[in-house]
Amino acid sequence: MIEVKNISKSFGDQKILNNVSTNFDKGKTNLIIGQSGSGKTVLMKCCIGLLDVDEGEVNFDGRCFSGLKEKNKKTTRKEMGVLFQGGALFDSYTVEENIMFPLNMFTKMSFAEKLDRVNEVLSHVNLSNSNAKFPAELSGGMIKRVAIARAIAMNPRYLFCDEPNSGLDPKTAEVIDELISELTHKFDMTTVINTHDMNSVLQIGQKIAFIYKGELWWEGDNKEILKTDNEELNDFVFSTELTRRIK
Repeated sequence: MIEVKNISKSFGDQKILNNVSTNFDKGKTNLIIGQSGSGKTVLMKCCIGLLDVDEGEVNFDGRCFSGLKEKNKKTTRKEMGVLFQGGALFDSYTVEENIMFPLNMFTKMSFAEKLDRVNEVLSHVNLSNSNAKFPAELSGGMIKRVAIARAIAMNPRYLFCDEPNSGLDPKTAEVIDELISELTHKFDMTTVINTHDMNSVLQIGQKIAFIYKGELWWEGDNKEILKTDNEELNDFVFSTELTRRIK
């Protein structure tokens, strides 16, 4: 479990997060939603440690992470997998080399051991025998699946996904959602997903945190979200869904 406890974050005079507290549960797909500029991306970056909190703390299974000095965060970071918005694969690296990157950085595994791990995670994302391909040879959905494979290469306890469906067609986005959900439950990870995709919310939102103007405005699951009387959440949910249908 990841505990976010009373965290605030400002940039200059602008307060982006204001006293936000929530838990992200183990073995569940935990979603952060909100309008652009609401603070949801900043919240995720504070959890990962890319941004330091001004107040409050972030705890990983009871261990305070946000209060550590940078050099002392390495142990917890080894337990994190991160799926970046665009996939963030290295264009000049093959699929195999991209997935080996964190293994080269954080482990002392032999090449044979790393190759076994690469092949294992590729099988999890249904891309076996794609080792020698370059990102330019892959579709958008395949790029996301390789990025997921890289994110789980270290057997993470915590998986962070930033807009995993960005740039994908609805059918491919659904495949990515199902894959993230399947891996979360299979490996009992604490998965945190930053998204504005209502399909994702309704399909895999086991725990949803709605951020509104830098504050935690609502929490619930994908069954409760359509029944809430929270005015700001309803505006977000139904305007987003209407926009998607028009497109």
